[in-house]
Amino acid sequence: MAHALRLGKRTDVDMTTGSIAANLLRFALPLMVGNLFQQLYNMVDTWVIGQTGDTAAYAAVGSVGPITNILIGFFTGLASGAGVVISQYYGAKKYDQVSKAAHTAMVMTLLLGVLFTLIGVLGTPLILNLMLPGEETKAVFEFGRTYLTIYFAGVLGLMVYNMGAGILRAIGDSNRPFYFLIVSSLTNIALDLFFVFGPWKMGVESVALATVIAQWVSALLTIVVLLRSTTCVQIFWNRLRMDMAILRQIIRIGIPAAIQMAITAFSNVFVQSYVAGVNTDATYCLAGWTSYSKIDHFIFLPVQSISLAVMTFVGQNLGAGDVPRARRGTWIGYLIGTASAVCIIVPVMLFAPQLAPVFNSDPKVVHYAVMLLRTITPFYMLCSVNQVLAASLRGAGNTRAPMIIMISTFVGFRQLYLFLVSNFVSNEILPLAMGYPAGWFACCVCFVLYYRHYRFGKNSVVQSTKEGVR
Repeated sequence: MAHALRLGKRTDVDMTTGSIAANLLRFALPLMVGNLFQQLYNMVDTWVIGQTGDTAAYAAVGSVGPITNILIGFFTGLASGAGVVISQYYGAKKYDQVSKAAHTAMVMTLLLGVLFTLIGVLGTPLILNLMLPGEETKAVFEFGRTYLTIYFAGVLGLMVYNMGAGILRAIGDSNRPFYFLIVSSLTNIALDLFFVFGPWKMGVESVALATVIAQWVSALLTIVVLLRSTTCVQIFWNRLRMDMAILRQIIRIGIPAAIQMAITAFSNVFVQSYVAGVNTDATYCLAGWTSYSKIDHFIFLPVQSISLAVMTFVGQNLGAGDVPRARRGTWIGYLIGTASAVCIIVPVMLFAPQLAPVFNSDPKVVHYAVMLLRTITPFYMLCSVNQVLAASLRGAGNTRAPMIIMISTFVGFRQLYLFLVSNFVSNEILPLAMGYPAGWFACCVCFVLYYRHYRFGKNSVVQSTKEGVR
């Protein structure tokens, strides 16, 4: 394949050789900084609305995340399947298969984008009714519906970027997705400020519109790079078709992850409904939960970035047939993820009273946000275990086990906990919020027990292809 060899200045990274820690950090650091910028513009969305003084609008913008994550989580799971397929073929030096997988993934994205737009726009009122029951949160419902309708109308841009970035990361290129996120973030921030504080004085609709425009900017940048790439993931318009054998591989690996992420996100809708239904200060609790959630994303960033690095690392090394190196990469990734999490957890706990008012300075909102931060933050150490081990298994092509474990603990166990606590212990914010750490702990135990006995390589895409040829 000629275009796979015209590398020029290489942007791809072969993670099958060299220092494991250096490979993981070189991949994860741009990803982490890029996600930091992405969280920054999510923060600005919430901060801008918080400055309007409308607590209901603030709670709405900050609390719709679980709803957007239902569809986006499903798609992200499918995209991870494409990433695993591409990384394993790339590690095995099967560049023709890499190209077919990249084209198949992009066509799949365009088709699903149309479907998800319709489902998101039409399904928004139904999901909001589940998350925000009762008269006290009626104003939050109306603001949430406005935001989500605009958001889902332009969701294709987010999907194209995520898939394109996933394709680039699968061959070790995390730098250019990082650059695109910076541009997208700055665009979003500028538009937020212009729409809300400029001549139009827009409200909730402004942050949704700014987000959609920014996502399309990153999507277009990703498309241009893929069209002009000199690596094996270059996209050609005349080759945009689905290879059914590769599509089946993507679905086999991606669907379990997609189901897990979508169901987990859907269960978080019910978590929000428990928060919105507390006995005391429901709107202020929901607003405090919003502030906590925004800071929560920053705490989670290092672990999330290292986990994606581990998934690509394991995929490439199993594609090359190096099982011991894949296992060592998982262990080193866990150590790096845990160390980086500690570096964020400690200052967040110390400076929680200074961080919470950044989003909303209402004393009641700040009170609940600080309480949540100081109670839940120490338990983020558990996330390093379950996220890195899940990423390692997915990189190996095994997405079924993470799906079963995470649905059982993050959904089943957590919902049971919330039901029992709210009905028989206390229907106040803090006992309910502890459902998150409880789910993380149960998940860690299950992952450690499963991973100890898992045989790497048996779910490899490259191995299954070889067996199919025989």
